Amino acid sequence: MANPLLEDWTGEFGMPPFGRIVDEDFGPAFEAGLEEARAAIREIGESPEAPTFANTIAALELAEKTLDRVAGVFFNLAGADSNPARESMQRELAPKLAAFSSEVTMNAALYGRIAELWERRDSLGLAPEEARVLDLYRRMFVRAGAELSGEARERMAKVKERLAVLSTQFSQNLLADERDWFLELEPADLDGLPGFVADGAKAAAEERGLQGHVLTLNRSLIVPFLQFSPRRDLREKAYEAWVARGANGGETDNRALAAEILKLREERARLLGYGSFAEYKLEPEMAKTPAAVRDLLMQVWRPARAKAEADAAVLERMMHEDGINGRLEAWDWRYYSEKRRKAEHDLDEAAVKPYLSLDAMIGAAFETAKRLFGLEFRELDAALYHPDARAWDVTRNGRHMAVFIGDYFARASKRSGAWCSAFRSQRKLGGEVRPIVVNVCNFAKGDPALLSWDDARTLFHEFGHALHQMLSDVTFSFISGTSVARDFVELPSQLYEHWLEVPEVLERHARHWRTGESMPEDLRDRLLKAATYDQGFATVEYVASALVDLAFHEGAAPDDPMAVQEKVLAGIGMPHAIRMRHATPHFAHVFSGDGYSSGYYSYMWSEVMDADAFAAFEEAEDPFHPEIAEKLERYILSAGGSEEAEALYLKFRGRMPGVEALLKGRGLHDAA
Repeated sequence: MANPLLEDWTGEFGMPPFGRIVDEDFGPAFEAGLEEARAAIREIGESPEAPTFANTIAALELAEKTLDRVAGVFFNLAGADSNPARESMQRELAPKLAAFSSEVTMNAALYGRIAELWERRDSLGLAPEEARVLDLYRRMFVRAGAELSGEARERMAKVKERLAVLSTQFSQNLLADERDWFLELEPADLDGLPGFVADGAKAAAEERGLQGHVLTLNRSLIVPFLQFSPRRDLREKAYEAWVARGANGGETDNRALAAEILKLREERARLLGYGSFAEYKLEPEMAKTPAAVRDLLMQVWRPARAKAEADAAVLERMMHEDGINGRLEAWDWRYYSEKRRKAEHDLDEAAVKPYLSLDAMIGAAFETAKRLFGLEFRELDAALYHPDARAWDVTRNGRHMAVFIGDYFARASKRSGAWCSAFRSQRKLGGEVRPIVVNVCNFAKGDPALLSWDDARTLFHEFGHALHQMLSDVTFSFISGTSVARDFVELPSQLYEHWLEVPEVLERHARHWRTGESMPEDLRDRLLKAATYDQGFATVEYVASALVDLAFHEGAAPDDPMAVQEKVLAGIGMPHAIRMRHATPHFAHVFSGDGYSSGYYSYMWSEVMDADAFAAFEEAEDPFHPEIAEKLERYILSAGGSEEAEALYLKFRGRMPGVEALLKGRGLHDAA
């Protein structure tokens, strides 16, 4: 029987034939893709013809077409709908793909052709995008070890293979801990919980084939439980299980893996001549240096900590008034913060959620994109990889722009968090290829599914990433969509969050799921007024994580990362009742791959820009100002990595921003 992964996908929009793909197809498809890619790369490197941009760089862009297609399907499924077969395949593939990457980037003949082109770049008559791609290819090869020789060259390949194995294991251990833990709730344990929390717990039990209600470690379920449950003993038990992911001993404990990953990253950087992994990692980013990252984080840390400490005193007094003596603890914060929000802002999340149904918020994100960029969305009746997933044809003026897939509900087979990915990226080389983009979230199921304000913000955030992919308009996939500096990639996503707070967006889309009535104006105003509520807490838990990440990678790799974590938190005066957003054993951003390693700060770096970028619309007194929206698309959303990030932002805004807009946006300006 033919392997559907290796056939031409002739269905609508060239979608993967999900209904025909079985797990047994992936192994042979990867082998075929690797064989085809090796042959193509060998032909490029051994070509007797003098190197040209077309026969070297453009040829490399298309050399791994089949491998990219197979990997696009597999790794999206492995993250969003894992199973034992896919997890086994991931472990098998990790060293194979790392070894293949080293084969390519350490191919002396191939690198020689790239280096020759780069030396002659000014005489090649390259278009600006071609010159950019050539420069990025050379940079990628050099940073991967192409100029190493002898033992250093061999060691670099082994280090990268081992890192791939370890990061895969880290991710799978975390998924196992999240999947395996649950707490059965007795009827009395539901007292004080809003209906949507009880409904989520019931759905979680049904997914596990159990009767009644269970609490899981899914963020969309455990956070509201911590907010609303009056049972301090259950809050403590649940919270400690949540923060212990990856640190429970046994086969799924990630602490030793984290230590080995850090050692290998340091070795990798030193093989390339860098003093630390942070120096290596930050060199191509906007921040450039660890010192610049630390400066930003500390500018924000000081006012955030002051605000959090003041808030903690208020919450602790509330707890004492309830007859509970002692210190406010981490499992108390959300409960008393929710009570305080209700008292001070007359805002109850349980009263807000009926106006934030999932379908309504999808509609809000879609209409905002239509008003800003002219996009239209038509739902497709397509066979996808899971019954929960939905797909839309995205068009503009009748032209197909993308397929957008939304996979919104939590399940045991899905890793935690929310992310945007692509089954296929945009490019023009070799023919027009439009992207297939997916947003994956972990919202609690319900009938209907009702979102918290934080959930709605997450939906807008991930859709901002999707727009970066869907509106991409470049020739080379190497620089398409989100292929930009790590501390620039969060700009479109965080910027898009601002439109959720535009009153006319809420007025039109925040409608009661049962009655269809708009959210009352006074409730909407209170919601927006409370937008910066508890930002001391949110900022502290985030910045603490970013500072620990930076410390891990700034100097010699620690023997005991947990000791470094403890030292950093003590040094910055971490408030007692707040923990890191991501403790080391479950810090997937940093250890489940290199993406955000030494780069978790990037959300805040981008936030400095997103606050300033939205201010352009505010200054025009129109959140849908057509000329500004057109500039946003031209210089940010469609440009991908065609220029350095700072150059693109300057073209959009005319200047680089300072930290003041961020502090104001988080309500921390007065504490600075």
